[in-house]
Amino acid sequence: MPETVLEGLALACGPLGESDRLLSLLSAEAGLLRLAVPGARRPRSSLAAAQPLTLLRLQVGGRGGLRRVRQLTVLRSFSELGQRLETLAAAQALAELALRLVPANDPAPGILADLLLQYGRLEEVVLERSDRIEALATAVQGSVHLLALGGFALPLARCCRTGTRLEPPLGNWDWRCSLLPGEGLAIGALPGARVVLNASELALLQRLPRPAPPRRRDGALLGPPSVWLHLLAVVEVWCGEHLGRTPRAFRLLRTAVEPVSTSGR
Repeated sequence: MPETVLEGLALACGPLGESDRLLSLLSAEAGLLRLAVPGARRPRSSLAAAQPLTLLRLQVGGRGGLRRVRQLTVLRSFSELGQRLETLAAAQALAELALRLVPANDPAPGILADLLLQYGRLEEVVLERSDRIEALATAVQGSVHLLALGGFALPLARCCRTGTRLEPPLGNWDWRCSLLPGEGLAIGALPGARVVLNASELALLQRLPRPAPPRRRDGALLGPPSVWLHLLAVVEVWCGEHLGRTPRAFRLLRTAVEPVSTSGR
């Protein structure tokens, strides 16, 4: 049987048979792959390191059907993200989103690189003991990036009803913008809106497609927790409408972060 070498990020693992694992691997070259990992559930297996949140180099055999992992090397582990509920939830949500966006056995340019970037930022949250709002912001911005790379970008430039440019008037606290899931963003608080944003919230959302997180000059993250939770709602609604499902880990992320919002931190 011909064998190939693959590198990719393990997004999910599940049981397969009595002692094997079914690995969902995101590869830059081949997109989303489902691979059997023989004996990986045995404690002393050399393939037991096939776990989510791990960047792997795999030697894979088999022609068609479910190919099998022969050998693996761990290139990088993001296991530290499990030390905090909010970083683990953010990482799982981004993984779930990638699983919905990436086609099987078809390259998805940019998605793996961006996902590794966001995981690195979440790792910094743990290592630097940053506020949990950083994990929430990373999840929201990472989701905006992945949706755009996967062909489901949030339409942030123009009103879906009138075609006029969305230019939020900062300082005007009466101005509103509505998310209409089947259409996009429309100026005004409109019937049927799933989320209604004020000017500052839309302005912050419009900054998220940029590479860097939105920060003040002193390095502090722009926006309080309540605003980031509101932007998370935008992502949740958009995913539900256009992907058919919202990442379940978003609910866990809300559980981890909402006490911060309630306390006003």
